[in-house]
Amino acid sequence: MNAHEIDYKIFGEEMQYVEIELDPQEAVVAEAGSFMMMDSDIKMDTIFGDGSNQEKGVLGKLFSAGKRMLTGESLFMTAFLNIGQGKKQVSFASPYPGKIVPIDLSEKQGKFICQKDAFLCAAKGVSVGIEFSKKLGRGLFGGEGFIMQKLEGDGMAFVHAGGTLARKELAAGEVLKVDTGCIVGFSQTVNYDIEFIGGIKNTVFGGEGLFFATLRGPGTVYIQSLPFSRLAGRVLSAVPRNGGSKGEGSLLGGLGDLLDGDNRF
Repeated sequence: MNAHEIDYKIFGEEMQYVEIELDPQEAVVAEAGSFMMMDSDIKMDTIFGDGSNQEKGVLGKLFSAGKRMLTGESLFMTAFLNIGQGKKQVSFASPYPGKIVPIDLSEKQGKFICQKDAFLCAAKGVSVGIEFSKKLGRGLFGGEGFIMQKLEGDGMAFVHAGGTLARKELAAGEVLKVDTGCIVGFSQTVNYDIEFIGGIKNTVFGGEGLFFATLRGPGTVYIQSLPFSRLAGRVLSAVPRNGGSKGEGSLLGGLGDLLDGDNRF
């Protein structure tokens, strides 16, 4: 597989975007909804699957699209092709505050495993597939289910991490224990499993879930401080019920609502 060789720049701090520079006839594929802006002479096309060179005929395209459907993603991706004469730029934005992580698959032995909603965009020719868990416990309790995404090829791919990004280089046999939702991705050489936290107090009152992930080296691991599921949970917990005020400040907040006439009887 020979993916298109693309150049890129990442801009911003908390809400980043990546600018991809395309030579004539070079292309990049991206998740629907990640597009930000592009120069003229770039042709945008909706395609089945990931547009990788492995697709052959209608059946190949349907199989590629079906793999994406299993991960909960759309059947379609968007390809951006430079049909002009000179270099052109197209940019893709982060879906929420965090960091964009460039992954050179040629430095990862041609494969990188990530959580199913982390992928942002990649050079055309990179295959975006699925990685099945072979262990029952990992699939049932891992937070991401039986399926994670795998990025294969020899080109550049970009994934998104929420909040602050931590990169860990694990030596052979070195183990890192991580909240299951905080995993962004890891090298194919890293062994991934699920471990029960244990202890009655930890289980009942810990508030951190019943399981965490164990990542065993060698390899590179990317960890995010703000998974989208955690962000969404905090937002939902702050939404007032029945249309009333949440009452910031506990007792004083509730008293303020009474004085303001927000509570109706």
